[in-house]
Amino acid sequence: MRAYWAVVSARLRMLLQYRAVALAGFGTQVFWGLIRVMIFDAFYRSTNAPQPMTYEDVVTYVWLGQAFLVLILWGVESDIRQMIRSGTVAYELLRPLDLYTFWFSRSLATRSAPMLLRAVPMFVVAGLCFGMRPPPSLAFAVLWVIATVGALFLACALTTLLSISLFWTISGEGLARIVPSLVAILSGMIVPLPLFPDWARDALDFLPFRGLVDVPFRIYLGHIPLEEIAPLLFHQAMWTAAIVLLGRWMLARGARRLVVQGG
Repeated sequence: MRAYWAVVSARLRMLLQYRAVALAGFGTQVFWGLIRVMIFDAFYRSTNAPQPMTYEDVVTYVWLGQAFLVLILWGVESDIRQMIRSGTVAYELLRPLDLYTFWFSRSLATRSAPMLLRAVPMFVVAGLCFGMRPPPSLAFAVLWVIATVGALFLACALTTLLSISLFWTISGEGLARIVPSLVAILSGMIVPLPLFPDWARDALDFLPFRGLVDVPFRIYLGHIPLEEIAPLLFHQAMWTAAIVLLGRWMLARGARRLVVQGG
C-alpha cells in the first residue's frame, strides 16, 4: 500500500500547485451556480403547488453541487486515453504494481486536489453571500463527511471503469462524452432527485449514481432521517465494491486480449 499512497501523495502535491486554474474554475462555478439559483427561483415563483424541497434547501443543494462538481464523472484522464491509443499502456502492465489500484489511486488524487482547492472557498463565499446554509446538527455534518468520502471512492471506481473500457473502443471519445452527461442527470447534479416524477424515482434510487450527489447532499440538508442513513451508506458502499470488482474483471480480460504494435 505504501507505493499506492506515494502515487496519491505525489500527484496530489503536483495538482495542488495549480492554484490559478482552481481560482478560474471557482469563478466559473460561482457564475453557473448563480444562473442555476435564478432558474430554480423562477420555477418556485411560478407555482404554488407544494414541492418536496423548499427553495432554501434547493439553493444550498445547488451550491453543494458547485463545490463538489468533481465528484461527477467528467471522463477519462487524457494521459490514460493516450497510453491506450498509442500502445504505451504496455509499460503500465510491466510495472510491479496492481494496475487497477494504480489507476484508482491516480483518479483519487485527480479528484481530491480540485475539490480541496474549490470547495473551501465555495463554502465561505456561498455561505456568506448566496444563502447556503450549514447542516442542521453536528450528527448530520459528520454523516455528510462520511457520505462525501464514500461518494469520492464511488466516483473513482466509475472513472477507473470508464478508463478500462477503452480497451474495447477505438478512441473512447463517445463514452467519454456521453457517460458524464448521463451521470450528471441520474445523480441529481442537474435537478435534485426529489424533484423528479414519481415514476422515475424507484430506478433512480436503485442506480449507483445517487450515491455521488443525492445521498451526501440530502444528508447535509437533514432531509434524510438519521435512522435511514445507514442503509443508504451501505447501498453506496455495495455499489462501489461491485463496480471495483467489475473493473478488475474487465481489466483482466482486456489485458489478455491487448495487442500492441510489434508484439
